[in-house]
Amino acid sequence: MHRMGKAFAVFSAIGADRVGIVDDISGVVSEGGGNIEESKMAVLGGEFAVMMLISMDAGALEALIARVGEFESRLSLKIGVVRTRETSQAERGRPYSLETVSLDGAGIVHSVSTVLRKYGINIEDLETRTERAPLTGAPLFRMTANVVLGPGVAIGALRRELEELQAEQDLDILLMPLVPTRRD
Repeated sequence: MHRMGKAFAVFSAIGADRVGIVDDISGVVSEGGGNIEESKMAVLGGEFAVMMLISMDAGALEALIARVGEFESRLSLKIGVVRTRETSQAERGRPYSLETVSLDGAGIVHSVSTVLRKYGINIEDLETRTERAPLTGAPLFRMTANVVLGPGVAIGALRRELEELQAEQDLDILLMPLVPTRRD
C-alpha cells in the first residue's frame, strides 16, 4: 500500500499546555520525514491547540496516520490527521484584511461572518481575542481576519452593509485591501 509522491494533510492536536509540547508535535512530523508547510498554534485557557499543513511522502503519511493512537497516548494529546491537497496559488480573488473592535459581547463573530457569507466571501484566517481597554479596563473584543473577495463582490455594497452592522452593534470595522489594486 505504499504510494509514491508527496502527500499533504492537516494535522491537529489539542491537550493540556506544557513546556516542550511544540517540540513533541513537530518531532512526530519530523520523525516521518515530514515538513510543516503552515501552522497555527495557540494556548486557549489552559489548553494548547495546533493546526498544521504538513507534507511528506505518501507512504510516510499512511504510516503516521496508522500511529495516531500511539502518539495520542505517548503525548497525552487528541490528534487528528486529515488528508488534503497542496494549497493552490491560483488567483481566487482580492485579498482583504478585516478587523473589528468593540466592547465584548455575544454574537460578534456570527454577525460579521453572516455578512461575509451573504457576499460569498471566504474567510481564510480568523483570530479573536479579548483584552482590557486602556484607562477604563473594560473588556474589548478584537477580531482580525484575512478574507478573499471574489470577482463578483461589489465592494461598495459590502462596505455599506458593514457600516450598518457597525451602527447596529456599536462595532468599529476596518476593511482594507492586502494588495493594492493595479490601475491600467
